[in-house]
Amino acid sequence: MVGQKVDVIGTTKGRGFAGTIKRHGFHRGPKTHGSKNYRAPGSIGCSAYPSRVFKGKRMGGQYGDKRQTTKNLTIMRIDEERNLLFIRGAVPGANNGWVQVQTARTGTRTPKKKQG
Repeated sequence: MVGQKVDVIGTTKGRGFAGTIKRHGFHRGPKTHGSKNYRAPGSIGCSAYPSRVFKGKRMGGQYGDKRQTTKNLTIMRIDEERNLLFIRGAVPGANNGWVQVQTARTGTRTPKKKQG
């Protein structure tokens, strides 16, 4: 029904092996004055203690091609003739990709009526 809140599940666009700037939004170094730290992440860990890099450190790696749920999108229009569903918001995935649309699990409560 039009105006209903839905959750949309899809697979995000795969971007392959991406560096820290694209994958995590790190800032880059200066391009000039002899700097060689242009798109490199810089220092990644401590020295003698703890003598390791902590798990979960944001670094370059596989980016995208993951299951993503966008919650509480609104159905704007339904075209039953062409079997189309118009949804307002950021639908995950590439164009012509498959998505799953389900009733929103959160944010669907109706406001209470005032007494009196």
